[in-house]
Amino acid sequence: MHLAGMILPIFAIILTGWLAGVSGYMPRELAASLMRFAYYIAMPALVFLMIADETLHSLLDWRFLAAFGGGSMICFAAVLIFERTARRASAGKSAMLAAAVSMTNTGFVALPILKTLYGKPGVLAAAVATVFVGGVMFPLLVVLLEIDRFDASRKIHAGALIRQIATNPVILATICGLFWSVLGLHLPGPLASFLTILGEALTPCALFAIGLDLTLSELRERLNVYALLTVLKLAVMPLVVYALCLAARLDRTAIIAAVVCAAVPTAKSAYVLAVEYDVEKSVLGAVISMTTLFSIVTLLGWLYIV
Repeated sequence: MHLAGMILPIFAIILTGWLAGVSGYMPRELAASLMRFAYYIAMPALVFLMIADETLHSLLDWRFLAAFGGGSMICFAAVLIFERTARRASAGKSAMLAAAVSMTNTGFVALPILKTLYGKPGVLAAAVATVFVGGVMFPLLVVLLEIDRFDASRKIHAGALIRQIATNPVILATICGLFWSVLGLHLPGPLASFLTILGEALTPCALFAIGLDLTLSELRERLNVYALLTVLKLAVMPLVVYALCLAARLDRTAIIAAVVCAAVPTAKSAYVLAVEYDVEKSVLGAVISMTTLFSIVTLLGWLYIV
């Protein structure tokens, strides 16, 4: 009941946002602006604040990165290979379905949850996972999508891809925080207070925006496909990550952090790419909705298991 008491209020914020949207109390279009504030302002402030105040040794937990990142890549590769070989799907469609299973919403969902559970250690773990998703999986997906629509007159825009990664606000905040940590500097009181106030806005703002943007209309078609991808995302991927955590002999806190990062809903950044490249948009939208809904139950289950 203790875990439920901490986790259920977080999902209650998502439910509140959804009710505000379906009732017309607030316009759904507001969700995009709230997301942008959370992603470009609140999250970088919180990530920088937590990382800058830590030693470099405590930040570079390669076993945690190997467990979470390895589990993500195993699931991504398995779905990609299955779609390409068994169903003869294109590289773009295969990669997008693989992303639906393996790209997690670490920033908007896992980070607030881990912050509630563990405070600073939870934020640091979520920051590492977020950087992996944004710095490794996101560009990998972009490259595969570019290859899919590659022809003789088109080249992959490596420069644009590098700029997109380098200007990612979470990655920039992480790099700046690492630089600050390496120099051994201390944050002045007013600056720390300023970043704290901004960072505290992340949880309610991001979770409310997720609920406000949540729709159930996408779930009516191809329900069996959506259900399968949802099971893979919420049950199989956390199981793979959990097994890797045990193999790496991580401590209990790190195991819980890695499993939470794996068990949260599919990342909205995958949907952004689906729209940008016009590949499996309905599938990604439906899977994000389903994983958001059912993760309320499955995440509590995983927390009790680990």
